[in-house]
Amino acid sequence: MIMTRTPFRISFFGGGTDYPAWYMEHGGTTIATTIDKYCYITCRKLPPFFEYKHRIVYSNTECVSRIDEINHPSVRECLRYFRFDDLDIGLEIHHDGDLPARSGLGSSSAFTVGLLQALYALGGKTITKLELAKLAIEIEQNWSKENVGSQDQTCAAFGGLNKLNFHRNGELSVDPVIIPPQVEQDLEKHCMLYFTGFSRIASDIAGEQIKTTQQKHLELRRMHTMVEEAISILSADSVSMQDFGQLLNEAWMIKRSLTSRISTHKIDEMYTSAINAGAWGGKLLGAGGGGFMLLFVAPEKQESVAQALSSLMRVNFKFEKLGSTISVYQPNMDGGYHDQRSITHTV
Repeated sequence: MIMTRTPFRISFFGGGTDYPAWYMEHGGTTIATTIDKYCYITCRKLPPFFEYKHRIVYSNTECVSRIDEINHPSVRECLRYFRFDDLDIGLEIHHDGDLPARSGLGSSSAFTVGLLQALYALGGKTITKLELAKLAIEIEQNWSKENVGSQDQTCAAFGGLNKLNFHRNGELSVDPVIIPPQVEQDLEKHCMLYFTGFSRIASDIAGEQIKTTQQKHLELRRMHTMVEEAISILSADSVSMQDFGQLLNEAWMIKRSLTSRISTHKIDEMYTSAINAGAWGGKLLGAGGGGFMLLFVAPEKQESVAQALSSLMRVNFKFEKLGSTISVYQPNMDGGYHDQRSITHTV
């Protein structure tokens, strides 16, 4: 049995420039951090005593004999990538998460990263963080045909507070944001995370944004430059968290203008209430339309903001640095499957 633990993420700046439709022409960059809320994937060989070959348990339960019968797109395409239909091996896959899916925290990509990590471990193989990120991007964008960017998979694989760079040649690189521990702790203390109360299909909203990419050059270029501005603020001799919060506010105003589906009247009301109660800035995380809202608030103003948003659920969190890890590694006595056809793909 293999269990992986993969973190969710919070993206501060640059979201939208991580879509291939943009960065393959202009380059893209984001700044994001992973948090101590996780997706857990448990994977084991299924004993051959059942009428079905594979059992997948998430919000639904699927018992199937062939990979093409699997409804869950990430599971189906990951197993197809490893060519499990060619192998006399059945799998049981269980998913558990600390927070709900479709919430803007990169949960879908965390699932894919965690599953790929588990499948490699089940085969007695390791994979680097960079290889894991690139393979998850390949699976989601080209195999599952999802409208997703490339930062969520990279965040989940690497962990930590990073500047993520997406190059015109399709490559990616990760630069840790090096700031004093006290500054990072202060950054964390200024963050408040609220669930808006409704989820959404991120791929649908992202699809609308991708369609408008060519008409939003000024907006996306500004979002790109904000990444370096944010790092400069955090690296200054005298760090101004207010400047960071106000930059977040500017970023949100730009992001919500990209398509009419990113925000809603209710979300605008929530955000305005928080600003009126003392928040410097914030944003809806992920593609938009619902999920979680991040607010940036001075500690002495957080009680006021909490009262203004008392009808919403607040989630406390801390930053994390590990990325996707293997929590349990108990391979079968035969050492796992050995048909090397399942692991010969080049990442």
